[in-house]
Amino acid sequence: MSHQNIHIAGVGITRFDKQPDKSVKDLVREAVTEALQDAGCEAHDLQAAYFATAGQGAIEGQHMVAGEIALKAIGITGIPVTNVENACASSSTALNAAQWYVAAGGGDICLVVGVDKLFSADKEKSFAVFDGAWDVHTAKEQAQALRELAPGVRPPADYVEPGRRSVFMDIYASLARLHMQTFGTTQRQIAAVAAKNHVHSTRNPKAQFQYPLTVDEVLAARAVSWPLTLPMCAPIGDGASAAIVCNEAGLNRLRHLRRERAIRVYASVLRTATERQVDRYDQHLCHLAALEAYEKAGVGPQDMSLAEVHDATAFAEIQQTEALGFCAFGEGGPMAEAGVTTLGGRIPINVNGGLLSRGHPIGATGLAQVHEMVTQLRGEAGARQVEGARFAIAENGGGFNGVEEAVTCITILGR
Repeated sequence: MSHQNIHIAGVGITRFDKQPDKSVKDLVREAVTEALQDAGCEAHDLQAAYFATAGQGAIEGQHMVAGEIALKAIGITGIPVTNVENACASSSTALNAAQWYVAAGGGDICLVVGVDKLFSADKEKSFAVFDGAWDVHTAKEQAQALRELAPGVRPPADYVEPGRRSVFMDIYASLARLHMQTFGTTQRQIAAVAAKNHVHSTRNPKAQFQYPLTVDEVLAARAVSWPLTLPMCAPIGDGASAAIVCNEAGLNRLRHLRRERAIRVYASVLRTATERQVDRYDQHLCHLAALEAYEKAGVGPQDMSLAEVHDATAFAEIQQTEALGFCAFGEGGPMAEAGVTTLGGRIPINVNGGLLSRGHPIGATGLAQVHEMVTQLRGEAGARQVEGARFAIAENGGGFNGVEEAVTCITILGR
């Protein structure tokens, strides 16, 4: 990354939930205030800001200057503000940009914010946020190609096609069926991921869902897009997250920060989709990005204490468990079913509930993963603490292009 050490000095997060009484500005204020206090930092110490939102333009019509507007409302003015939109990877992309900014010496202390308010009385507006996250010019052709991916795996005879849902649930369902056809992955293994994350979220007071589910309850729930049932699909939500990113000079300026609470950024890798063959899992963009991140950080999957992955669906967690190198391709399903990825297991994944149960306000999700990693690495995660956490990795994907995510960001943090 740089000859400099880059650190996250402070983090903040709101509850993720349906919050009709709070505006985008309210959510940003809450997360940023918490991050500043956590870092022992004042607003006037900030030298730049990167502001991520993916849905505000579609929902509210607030385009182009969302960051300048929201930050001015809480007294942050006069500094460079860069707006970042990169689908569900928006705020991890903002963090990627911020760490390069402080590494290059553009400033020593930088704010990163992610926010979205996706609940709307007009449900079509909420769906429209996702409808634009793939090639809208070839949508019909892509949908048809996805439906034909796994001819050997079909829904049960009594399956009834449900009504309107996010196009991404159909995308993930198609990829799940291919995985089932290729490796023998089962619907029950996918359900095990959803059940695990619902149990994990009961230990996270800021998670959108606060109730546990069993595997059987997940399987019995309403179908969304076979083999996915409702608890296997991430909900939309409202929320914000924030982080204070510093170089060494910036850390030295934060006189009220206990140095041991600053968590080092070992790697941040941003990568986009290629023209790979759909069955070449070893060429998946997330796998290639993870390999690059491990090399930059000088560590490997065996060194990770925990992982945060982009479980927009329960199947996605299985796929990313494999892409990050925690098991061989095709073994993610049995690994989840065996409890290896549960809190207390060999590699706990999404111990805060993940997108499935913590919630998924798109623009805030990447930094929510970072918030969890920082909290864990500080040993401050309470009932969901991973014992002896030393390194953590996050995978945050966004959009769809060809046969995989359009973009991914891999982040490795450590003490």
